[in-house]
Amino acid sequence: MELVEETIPKEGKKMGERIVVDKAYLYQEDKPLTVCKTSLFYTGDGFAAYDCHGDIIFRVDSYGPDTRDNDEIVLMDATGKCLLTVKRKRPTLHQRWEGFLGERTEGQKPIFSVRRSSIIGRCTMEVEVYDGTGEEYIIDGDFSQRSCLIYDTEKRTVAEIKRKVDASTNVMLGRDVFTLEIKPGFDGAFAMGLVVVLDQINGDDPVEIGDEQVHPFVED
Repeated sequence: MELVEETIPKEGKKMGERIVVDKAYLYQEDKPLTVCKTSLFYTGDGFAAYDCHGDIIFRVDSYGPDTRDNDEIVLMDATGKCLLTVKRKRPTLHQRWEGFLGERTEGQKPIFSVRRSSIIGRCTMEVEVYDGTGEEYIIDGDFSQRSCLIYDTEKRTVAEIKRKVDASTNVMLGRDVFTLEIKPGFDGAFAMGLVVVLDQINGDDPVEIGDEQVHPFVED
């Protein structure tokens, strides 16, 4: 009897579920979130992330550099529950940040870290997950222009940061409002945590505000 070798099409090879922070933020389809700098609406320099229905999914509250020097930032859900704490590791030449599950406590071990691949010039970011799998990710692009790809070691895109275009006017919004698109099977809370770290590493970018303000939350 002739043996027939079974082949699997390349397109059939999909990324498995990657839970780093919370399985509640795994999605079966592409999940675009609108991320807004909350300093547009009240005093502070945090973020709010909304789904296409205008419902808040994540929030990050920060009250300026005089509080905690922005070295430790908390990612929360819509109700204010702490999902993740990101903290700058000092001293470090590569601007390393570490992520801790929930509200960080003294002696708690991080669940991931993010660092620049080089100490000079524009470079990629390296993400390492500490769950025993050795999972790593690369962040490539320019966050200051809201243009980044996050991909795994097999070059599969797991999330994308991009400029947001208002559907009703076809006008590109300023960098204070952008899209975080989460791919199926990737932890959305983890992706949002990476956005927070990128914002801190890149510093405060000038806020672009046009003559007209467009409500950025609800998709057509």
